[in-house]
Amino acid sequence: MNHDLQRLQPYPFEKLRALIADVTPNPALRPISLSIGEPKHPSPPFVLQALADNLNQAAVYPTTQGKPELRQSIAEWLTKRFALKHGSLDINGNIIPVNGTREALFSFTQALIARDPQGLVVSPNPFYQIYEGAAFLAGVEPHYLACDGSNGFIPDFGAVPADIWQRCQLLFICTPGNPTGAVIPLDTLQQLIKLADQYDFVIASDECYSEIYAPDGPAPVGLLQACAAMGRDDYARCVVFHSLSKRSNLPGLRSGFVAGDASLLKPYLTYRTYHGCAMPIHSQIASIAAWQDEAHVADNRAQYQAKFDAVLAILADVMEVERPDAGFYLWPKTPIDDETFTTRLLAEQNVAVVPGRYLSREIDGYNPGAGRVRMALVAPLDECIEAAERIRDFIRSL
Repeated sequence: MNHDLQRLQPYPFEKLRALIADVTPNPALRPISLSIGEPKHPSPPFVLQALADNLNQAAVYPTTQGKPELRQSIAEWLTKRFALKHGSLDINGNIIPVNGTREALFSFTQALIARDPQGLVVSPNPFYQIYEGAAFLAGVEPHYLACDGSNGFIPDFGAVPADIWQRCQLLFICTPGNPTGAVIPLDTLQQLIKLADQYDFVIASDECYSEIYAPDGPAPVGLLQACAAMGRDDYARCVVFHSLSKRSNLPGLRSGFVAGDASLLKPYLTYRTYHGCAMPIHSQIASIAAWQDEAHVADNRAQYQAKFDAVLAILADVMEVERPDAGFYLWPKTPIDDETFTTRLLAEQNVAVVPGRYLSREIDGYNPGAGRVRMALVAPLDECIEAAERIRDFIRSL
């Protein structure tokens, strides 16, 4: 087996299971989980119907590139959502459907990276753990950029030394961020594009939470949007990853896409052809229906807004917690150590959260996630309210 597998750290939820293995949750209270970022809103009925109506397509081999109709629906959605130049996305070159962005973030890295002991994949910290694992298994090192309250949870890219950029092959950004919810502004994205030009690296923008934002607020900007605003319709050195999991409450459909620089996606398509990961046709047809509808997405946003409004009103007096720019996570500071907070909250109030240190790496003695917890507001509104009330009561008891 690849010896680099030994470098992979336990996934955050493996660490969480080990932490709470000997904890007995309060049996007098129903369990409420705010730990896993799995959407719990109902999947759109019309998407499920499209899936059911086309189950006979399970008898047909799908192509790696996917149906043209799916790529066209993605191109139309991207163009409208991110104000791209009409016709700038070639459905045969700029878009590849994928089985959820988790596998695509990983496999794109394997296809892109040239094995080099001095090579780097640069990542925010805290981060989605796939970024780190993809770097290790591609034969390069991860380099972490701290995201904390001092920089608005967005890395200070201007402070990164030139020698790091010179060694960088791939920069991962996550906007809106997981777990912080911070949205990287347009001018910063354009700064990154200029740095990519200067130092010849690729930017991979994980934008899976881009559609969960305040209904009356601005929609988060994206990397392709930043390219378009600069007149760069070839999207050179830029790729974005989007998914139906959060946008459309379809995590089990495993449907997303990669879009951007055609010169990068052409060899990536070759990689995927050998990798054997084509999306089933019935899933593709259901995905077309999802990408073509915005009404269910607007309803989704409204449901999350109601939960943020209710939960923040309850927690504001007892925790240092802010409404995120976007996404469905809260990233509050804890009044005690984040691991202790997690275990005691489960034992006393039967509410599950994730210690922030499990979503980050300690670099030079500093872990930017320590002293925080991630709360995913994915449970129904009444459960989120009850969880917030229990958290408030727990903190007041300390």
